[in-house]
Amino acid sequence: MNGVAAKSPAPAAAKACAAQVREGWVRLPPMQMPMMAGFGRIENRCAAPVIIVGAKSAAFADVSLHETRIVDGVSKMRALPELRIAPDGAAVLKPGGMHLMLMQPHAPLKQGSRVAIEFELKGGGSLLGEFEVRKAAP
Repeated sequence: MNGVAAKSPAPAAAKACAAQVREGWVRLPPMQMPMMAGFGRIENRCAAPVIIVGAKSAAFADVSLHETRIVDGVSKMRALPELRIAPDGAAVLKPGGMHLMLMQPHAPLKQGSRVAIEFELKGGGSLLGEFEVRKAAP
């Protein structure tokens, strides 16, 4: 799946370098649930860092970045207030690690459908990604 580039209020020269969302997918739960998870890879091939400070989607009532970590042998999840992606770096959203929490879908989702998620960038602008709905990891 091709990535979708960031939109920003930067000059035309800076637009040539934009972060991209690649391999985005949403896990379809075995039964209708008010909560889903999203995964993928956000690449920053630019000379400056990209800092994601929020996310939203017309398909869900709420979208947020979370991280799962093992603390003292217990799996704990916490919200991430921001996600910094270094120049020429990438953030990998995967099961058991960083991921999107997608709350209260506005309509039932079906395998193979696509969901647009917009990431809000620190300093203005946004990054649009497309996520395919799947029953299991690719």
